[in-house]
Amino acid sequence: MHDLVGAIWRTSSRSNDQGLCVEVADNLARAHGVVGIRDSKDQTGPVLMVSPPGWSAFVDAIRTGTFTR
Repeated sequence: MHDLVGAIWRTSSRSNDQGLCVEVADNLARAHGVVGIRDSKDQTGPVLMVSPPGWSAFVDAIRTGTFTR
């Protein structure tokens, strides 16, 4: 389990007001080698941890339209 102390959570600037958002803590990548992802409606709930390259691949897939929904 990775320590989440110092995680800086942010929500996408493209998030809408319907509460269908996730938050990401990518500042953990340097210190812990992970990117944290959580449900913005359940901030004390579980956190998905992915590798920095995995997060980059996901974001790139969103930007290029591989994931459209």
